[in-house]
Amino acid sequence: MTRAVFTADFDSPRQWVAGRSWAYPDGGPVNPDDDKLDHLATDPAYFRGGVFRATRRPDGLWDTGLLTTEESEEGFTLRAGDRLETRVRLPTGTGAWPAVWTWLDGGQEIDVFEYHPDHPDLLEFSNHVRGGHRYHRDAAVCPGGWIDLAVRFGAASVTWFLNGTPVYSDGRGVGRDWYAHLIVNLSVCAGRYHPPPEPAVSELSFEVASLVVHRAGAL
Repeated sequence: MTRAVFTADFDSPRQWVAGRSWAYPDGGPVNPDDDKLDHLATDPAYFRGGVFRATRRPDGLWDTGLLTTEESEEGFTLRAGDRLETRVRLPTGTGAWPAVWTWLDGGQEIDVFEYHPDHPDLLEFSNHVRGGHRYHRDAAVCPGGWIDLAVRFGAASVTWFLNGTPVYSDGRGVGRDWYAHLIVNLSVCAGRYHPPPEPAVSELSFEVASLVVHRAGAL
């Protein structure tokens, strides 16, 4: 038996910390070594209601929306065996780099998904804890489209689901003692791996309509 142990309210300061994460050097606000033009924003306009935005700055960087449960009042962490379910609307603009992922103490990263509109039908799934990666192409994936994603963080295998169908099990898992915080954000590509935004574009966005974590045996 499972029950929901976390239901995202992107406007809740108890659930989330905005505009900083130790996944970025010194907690942010920038991370150029990861090919990002991000300048993390604390303004609620950059994540209000689950709409994550990025806007161009005069200095060439972009103010970007990031929320994490890391150091939040509730301090929620995912655990081995949890199942995360989310519904997202993918961005349309070149250079947008949305992601839902996990982080703790310099690692413990599982990427629920990453997406780049220059590869319009492709999602990236990654297990950086024990190794495992899949480029998954699907006709259901497209710029501006809605998709349902789920991940089961199994101790022996992490499994990704797209629109209710299992599409990748890595056979590696996270180990029985794994736990990590949750991050949702919209980054902007700097051009090393994917093209940056077009010069005429000043704003990018993607939307997270829902995000719920279920846990077996939770009271």
